[in-house]
Amino acid sequence: MPSSASTPRQIKLGAFLMAGGHHIAGWRHPDAQADAGSNFRHFVQLAQKAEAARFDAVFLADASGVRNEHLPSLARTARTDGFEPTTLLAAIAAVTERIGLIATVSTSFHEPYNVARRFASLDQISGGRAGWNLVTSSGEGEARNFNRSAHDAHALRYERAAEFHDVVLGLWDSYEDGAFLRDKAGGRYLDPGKLHVLNHQGKHFQVRGPLNVNRSPQGRPVVVQAGASEAGKALAARTAEVIFVAHQTFDEARAFYADVKGCVSDFGRHPDDVKIMPGIFPVVGRTQAEAEEKFAQLQSLVDPVVGTALLSTVIGGFDFSGYPVDGPVPELPPTNGPKSRQRLLLDLARRDGLTIRDLYLRIAGARGHQQVVGTPGRIADQLQQWFEEGGADGFNIMAPYFPGGLDDFIALVLPELRRRGLVRTEYEGRTLREHLGLKKPVHGEGLRASARYS
Repeated sequence: MPSSASTPRQIKLGAFLMAGGHHIAGWRHPDAQADAGSNFRHFVQLAQKAEAARFDAVFLADASGVRNEHLPSLARTARTDGFEPTTLLAAIAAVTERIGLIATVSTSFHEPYNVARRFASLDQISGGRAGWNLVTSSGEGEARNFNRSAHDAHALRYERAAEFHDVVLGLWDSYEDGAFLRDKAGGRYLDPGKLHVLNHQGKHFQVRGPLNVNRSPQGRPVVVQAGASEAGKALAARTAEVIFVAHQTFDEARAFYADVKGCVSDFGRHPDDVKIMPGIFPVVGRTQAEAEEKFAQLQSLVDPVVGTALLSTVIGGFDFSGYPVDGPVPELPPTNGPKSRQRLLLDLARRDGLTIRDLYLRIAGARGHQQVVGTPGRIADQLQQWFEEGGADGFNIMAPYFPGGLDDFIALVLPELRRRGLVRTEYEGRTLREHLGLKKPVHGEGLRASARYS
């Protein structure tokens, strides 16, 4: 349930898992698990470590295809192989008990019924620990894997995503609590009065329903979003329960936090109904010099070909390969990709006078998220400031490499946060909603959302 005056507000924590690590050269670190993308036991161990540390959830990003189609760079990075996230999390659910399980599935190249069924199944398998990170795809390579030559325009992608979300919520309301009687003596398996057929008829989707998976122990999976463009913020204010977002400065984080929290009331929601969790890339050392040495080691492993390709991808598909890496970042045309990330990086380059090399090195670890290199106390100070002064409800922790980067955060930063009373020592509940302080939705909300299109 949402925090009350008698329940101290605490930082929510997600462990953002990404193969060998979030630093683009993290897989090259001597202690990194180089085969992480194809190593199931590696992910099991990370999830179990995060659970033992009482994180709220583990989170997996995803794309429907190889993100980087630049072959010289592709041959030098560890972002090529990886598991389909809901499949991986279903397996992890069997070897964990409490930690939330959040997976990314795009609305651009999937169907609402399949997505609703996939996450409802994960929620049942895990006992109410599933979350769906709703995104719109931005990589042109993904479109070509689904019978398309290019993406829809940005605005159309978000229009489709909004209807997609409402259909999924409606399908998750196919059954009320207690609908399945399973009465052997009376021969009654299902109470038909608690069954609801969706019959959705909209611009983008026609879906009859009902779903063939029972109602979740937590009501429905938690809906997560990561968009920060104007269209993304509008969708998040209406639909998101958790927002993963990238910010470079505290002022940016505080402005976004106030904007979104202020907008949710326009949709009849309480500010506590959405948790804002910026990504944070921490490099931890027992001393400042040790932390900086760790970071410098990672930066030294960045191949210029890889760095330039990373920048091209993150900034929205603009090809930097023909520009001198020690020259200025050129003016860019409008992107049909992630608009908020392009604006963030261009503002950063202009503000700090960065060259192309400077900029790709600046994002080699955090990809536009906040990066902090320092002692446990320094990192805790920053998390506490953002949390207490209106910039965040929690953080998605982006370890530079795995498993060592996550181990460092758990062993060094978490004890400092616990000493300050900022994070839990034990789980209070069993579902992801209980961990995050989100209420269980009343049955019928999803049906009403879908009915808007009738």
